[in-house]
Amino acid sequence: MKIARLPLAKLTTIGVGGEAEVWTVETLRDLKTATQAPYRVLGNGSNLLVSDAGVPERVIRLSGEFAEWRPDLSGWVGAGVLVPSLLQAAARLGLSGLEGLHGVPAQVGGAVKMNAGTRFGEMADALELVELYHDGRLHVYHPSELGFRYRHSELPEGSIVTRVKLRLTPSTEEAVRAKIALVDAARKGQPKKKSAGCAFKNPPGDSAGRLIDANGLKGTTIGRAMISLEHGNFLVNLGGATAAEMYALIRKVQAVLPLEVEWEIWGEIAPAEVEVHQ
Repeated sequence: MKIARLPLAKLTTIGVGGEAEVWTVETLRDLKTATQAPYRVLGNGSNLLVSDAGVPERVIRLSGEFAEWRPDLSGWVGAGVLVPSLLQAAARLGLSGLEGLHGVPAQVGGAVKMNAGTRFGEMADALELVELYHDGRLHVYHPSELGFRYRHSELPEGSIVTRVKLRLTPSTEEAVRAKIALVDAARKGQPKKKSAGCAFKNPPGDSAGRLIDANGLKGTTIGRAMISLEHGNFLVNLGGATAAEMYALIRKVQAVLPLEVEWEIWGEIAPAEVEVHQ
């Protein structure tokens, strides 16, 4: 187990966030020790906006046995495994069921917690069983017990995803890669600059990105944070942006549109009081 005080900006895909005490755990024993005080769990750092002041809780990262998986995907998959790596392994094996997660940069645990996905599929679709750590021990759940719906789950309070067993369908590598290509084509236009993924949930029957574009908000800039010109539902870090600037952009959009934030927000963030450019 490694313990270090680190800037979370270096551990999040958007490159924003203050310091916290980071516990990298490799075994169940480590996990039991790390959870003896208030904690948060950090996966790949996507879909997350962290306060510029950081957070007071321990930040737990899963490694070691929590990042293991069998090459044939026949067993349990650790929550610390990256979804893109898993998707490519499934494609090589000709196993279908994960294609809808193409482009999701999360670790498996984070993807389960938020039921990550695209309009082509979500994490819950590929789950047979989920192992969670809470109340000092491991528990195994069927997905039907965890309240999965659009970008949401109802995991027990304080629980940590440790492993999952996947439900995949035998296919061919060619067929799986063809499905991945369809998802990839549909996701073209997403920005290459630092972001945390889609900032807002899509309202029923519509697209948050379309609504933001239709209301002339694309390109709005506050400090070093901007609503992407490539895709309206992405807020990007132009370099050196703060959480306060990002949050000010969120509030700017919500002043015009009744959109629900998809990102997880850690810590108290007050919107930056800086000039808005469009």
